[in-house]
Amino acid sequence: MKTDLTSKIKLDQIPKRYFSPQDEVELATLTQREKVYTKIFETASEGSEYLADAVVKYVNRTLETKNKCFLALDAAKSLDGTYEALIRMYKEKKVNFKDVYVYSICEFLPQPDGGPSTLARLKEVFLDHVNVKQDHIRTFSFSEGTENMYHSCKAYEQYFGAGGAIDLCLCEIGELGNLAFNGPGTPATKTCRVVHLDPEMRKSIAEDYQCENVPSAGVTIGISNILSAKHILTVAWGEHKSKIVQQTVEDMPSANVPASFLQGHPNAVVVVNLPAAEYLTRISHPWKVTSCEWNDKLIRRAIVWLCHKTGKPILKLTDKDFIDNGLAELIALFGSAYNVNIKIFNDLQHTITGWPGGKPNADDTFRPERALPYPKRVIVFSPHPDDDVISMGGTLKRLVDQGHDVHVAYQTSGNIAVGDEDMTRYLLLMDNIASRFGFNTPEFASISVEIHDFLKNKKIGDPDAEDVRYLKTKIRQGEARIACNYIGVKPENVHFLNMPFYETGTIKKGDLSEKDIKVVRDLIESVKPHEIFVAGDLADPHGTHKVCTDAVFAAIDEMKDDDWMKDCKIWMYRGAWAEWEIDHIEMAVPISPEELRVKRNSILKHQSQMENAPFLGNDDRLFWQRAEDRNRATAKLYHDLGLASYEAIEAFVEYHPIRE
Repeated sequence: MKTDLTSKIKLDQIPKRYFSPQDEVELATLTQREKVYTKIFETASEGSEYLADAVVKYVNRTLETKNKCFLALDAAKSLDGTYEALIRMYKEKKVNFKDVYVYSICEFLPQPDGGPSTLARLKEVFLDHVNVKQDHIRTFSFSEGTENMYHSCKAYEQYFGAGGAIDLCLCEIGELGNLAFNGPGTPATKTCRVVHLDPEMRKSIAEDYQCENVPSAGVTIGISNILSAKHILTVAWGEHKSKIVQQTVEDMPSANVPASFLQGHPNAVVVVNLPAAEYLTRISHPWKVTSCEWNDKLIRRAIVWLCHKTGKPILKLTDKDFIDNGLAELIALFGSAYNVNIKIFNDLQHTITGWPGGKPNADDTFRPERALPYPKRVIVFSPHPDDDVISMGGTLKRLVDQGHDVHVAYQTSGNIAVGDEDMTRYLLLMDNIASRFGFNTPEFASISVEIHDFLKNKKIGDPDAEDVRYLKTKIRQGEARIACNYIGVKPENVHFLNMPFYETGTIKKGDLSEKDIKVVRDLIESVKPHEIFVAGDLADPHGTHKVCTDAVFAAIDEMKDDDWMKDCKIWMYRGAWAEWEIDHIEMAVPISPEELRVKRNSILKHQSQMENAPFLGNDDRLFWQRAEDRNRATAKLYHDLGLASYEAIEAFVEYHPIRE
């Protein structure tokens, strides 16, 4: 059972010399725009091993020199792999932590019962498994109460001076560029203090700590304390960190991105995996810093970049445009700008199709999807009961209208995303109609009172009662059925998989298991589709999309050698947060103004996910607005490149089962 296949998807085949050059001269050339030493690894696991090895070497060297070592440690989830490797190295007797002192770099304030604690997490994932002495573990004191935290912070800082400063600080670069709890706006001079945790940071913490009750304040060592460490190791994994990594490493230092102050430290190292390095110049635009190993996708990316830079469509680019902007290599490779232009123009033109299931009786030589068989059996997997219409509602409508046998599979109940107010509205309706429709029984009355009492006494962080979860599940299922009916999906083709990993009643979910994969596999085997559509939000804000996609890919992996499966194409769509980069798009489905209105209306059928939805995030736009803006932006991009002008476009990338 392979449960993490999404992490092995490589849309960019990045030559190793870009991220791991063997030659110091080439490294200097590639990193000329990077202002802090940055190590890029193909995977997070490789990076974690490097970090652990670096920590062990530094601890051993420091202990040899002064018989003690002072570490300032973060409890962020992205460091779990590093701590696992350190525990293993300790058990292998490669390092001894007996004379190591550990400082916690941040903590929550206040610390309610059952609430998150950075020190508790650090102990759970690392300290309790090695021989760090209990009296060598130091954290913030709350003994004098929160009203005296100023003095507590000053007292905590005295540890650093008494210990001869911090030898090594190991921490994460947060999604906002924060180090510890030092968020945007923090100057480099700030010391240990109480800080406010903004909603975006709290959301990220809730996901890391798998809890709902995240305090609105914290206490942290300051940027100046972190920079006082003799060595600093920082880490960032994943596509969702890529923009902040670029700002940290390449832009000028700014309080808006506190991690960028690492540029002024002589011994700071930023460790990232390839997805997190996506926007670094040597990965995203290597032609700016070195000679390139050109392939079709990189050429497409370069031409799109050149169009943006010059303000020209593809077919108007000249030899001079290429030469003036560092792309003379392509002129030498193709002979002229025209030859490059026409190739990329045709490549992009061939991604566009109004027939996402294939056009019958048509030449499909240059079409993204095959003409035959027709009609096709299609499964659209939707992580939550609205991702189908949000992400590919126009394409879904096209598939139905063009005669394909379309199935929609909702992988999770989505019940946690139904607000209590929405559920209460339905419960009150049931109370009011119970007499009329004959279910005003003592049993119903008892359950209704119990639910009303539960909601009245419910506290933040309390998991929903079983009956509450059941009602919220039925609300989302009803909305999904109405949306599918509106689009034209047959009722018998609507499937609610209710994957077990999701059904915990809290933000914290279970691990993906064989039971989850079996649910998905059973459906695929029963339909034997010619096309599968699956969420491709590999760095989605909540994590559920990735788990759901991993479940589909795990099921496909088990069936990939079946004869019928060899004739099945798998397309990945993206949700309301971002679209595929144009150099990756392999199928672009135009959406007319009328179809866009249908898509909007189908999204609006999910009433519980409008203004009152708990997980709209920090984007004020509603889901239908995000979807329309994204689809229109994709259409505008195609138009600006000189291709046809459409109202909107939904984009897809093909997934090929991984063979090892």
